[in-house]
Amino acid sequence: MTWTTIIDEQTQANEDQPLTPPSPLTPQQIRNRIKGHRKVRAGDLVPHEWNFRLHPHGQKAALAAIYQEVGFARSLLAYELPDGRLKLIDGHLRRDLDPDLEVDVEVLDVNEEEARTLLLCIDPLAALAKTQEQIHQRLLELTPIEVPDLRAALEAAARGDFEHKPFPKIAPETIQPQFYILIPCRDEKQQVELLQRFLDEGLKCEAKIA
Repeated sequence: MTWTTIIDEQTQANEDQPLTPPSPLTPQQIRNRIKGHRKVRAGDLVPHEWNFRLHPHGQKAALAAIYQEVGFARSLLAYELPDGRLKLIDGHLRRDLDPDLEVDVEVLDVNEEEARTLLLCIDPLAALAKTQEQIHQRLLELTPIEVPDLRAALEAAARGDFEHKPFPKIAPETIQPQFYILIPCRDEKQQVELLQRFLDEGLKCEAKIA
């Protein structure tokens, strides 16, 4: 028996052991931070300057396809700024896909630090879920996906390469030139101040670190 075999067996044994459930929380320990829902023009939502997710063309095409097939079926997540505007936590792609679309927004009563915590955790926590292959396969059989963009998205997600291999390929003639201004900042504080200033002026910008 090799060390590799021993390690593999120990790893498998650990995975097979049931996890100790966390101590149950009482209703008094769980704060409901949802304070309401609003209908808002998507383009009026303020994108979060620390949104780190990039959305490849294939994902945008798949979202547009599900809009066509089913419709708008999930609210965006935001919190209210002192001036009354709503700043996004989750839903940046839906905001950008059609700025003139009226969307439902779930509004949270959180501060900036709590919003950053949610921004950092929501997608990674969802990604920790595992797939029950038999149930998943049966669902695919019961619900055949005929739309090419949706089928391509599901296949790429199953391969685990959705983020790394955008699809379908964009024809060169459909790519429009984009023009940028790069502004070096002396420190992170100035970067955040400039980002907020430009966002307040209605400019689309992102934070980058080199």
